Amino acid sequence: MLPRNRWFIAAALAYALLGGLLGLIWLADPGLLPVLALRAHAHLMLVGFVGMMIFGVGLHVLPRFTGHNLFSERLADAQFWLANVGLLAMVLGWFSARQLVSAAGGAALWLAFALFALNVAATVRPWARRG
Repeated sequence: MLPRNRWFIAAALAYALLGGLLGLIWLADPGLLPVLALRAHAHLMLVGFVGMMIFGVGLHVLPRFTGHNLFSERLADAQFWLANVGLLAMVLGWFSARQLVSAAGGAALWLAFALFALNVAATVRPWARRG
């Protein structure tokens, strides 16, 4: 497995722990956290844990399932950084009440998803060259 794909999986596990901790703190005393903490918790769990796990596993297994090389390793590398920087910026923006930071993070995160979609679609296309 490529190191980048391992990093996606490691990031997914870290986000699961962080998002879970945020949820536990909110359950213990909701007044300890800002209003947007639940939004941050949801994004850490869904985008951070589920999304990053799908990215890491998907980028590893889809080329093997189809018998095609990944369309672009560079796109996948850029996707890794955009997804992680974007998610962290969104969460930090929500905690610091900086809408512009959250919006920029959201845009970076959306671009990461778009790169993944492009890379996967180009990898699994039926007319691709084999291996």
